[in-house]
Amino acid sequence: MTPGTPPPDASTPPPEPLSPAQVIVLGLLRFAGRATPYDLKQGVAGSVGNFWSVPHSQLYAEPDRLVARGLADVEQEPGGRRRKSYAVTPAGVAALDAWVADPPVDLGELRTPALLAVFFGADPAVVARTQLPQHRAKLEEYERLIEAGAAAGEGVARGPGLTLRAGVLSERAWIAYWTEMLEEAAG
Repeated sequence: MTPGTPPPDASTPPPEPLSPAQVIVLGLLRFAGRATPYDLKQGVAGSVGNFWSVPHSQLYAEPDRLVARGLADVEQEPGGRRRKSYAVTPAGVAALDAWVADPPVDLGELRTPALLAVFFGADPAVVARTQLPQHRAKLEEYERLIEAGAAAGEGVARGPGLTLRAGVLSERAWIAYWTEMLEEAAG
């Protein structure tokens, strides 16, 4: 503790850190303004879902948890299906901004079922033949998204554009890796 700094208030616990799912929900709500859990599911599928998986059940549960923390608000239709829609609150914006300003620096996991299969003895050439078309298709998808943004004259927004670039580089690396596995097998 620095001299002159008051001691921390022991009666107030530190705020609970945001989980990755909560970061995703808050971020998507910030982009959308107001969204239902179904809208969030669609938003994940077309964006962050390319590099971070979120179970659909979390996209339906997390908004209410965020409401309980004061980080989001909820409006519910009075009749019919009584759908709920959510929006990020100023406290939610502040929590998201704080997370973005000081994100976790842990190295993420490389969770790829194909590598798990190779690790436990699958023929790398056989696995490569199934992986290469998938990685080539994903690379083409990312490149189309970048081109579509550029053709629209808007470019790709900075954050999503940077993650698309990471996706392109990642897919190119996977294509090189699986091509190498096929070449080694061919001897």
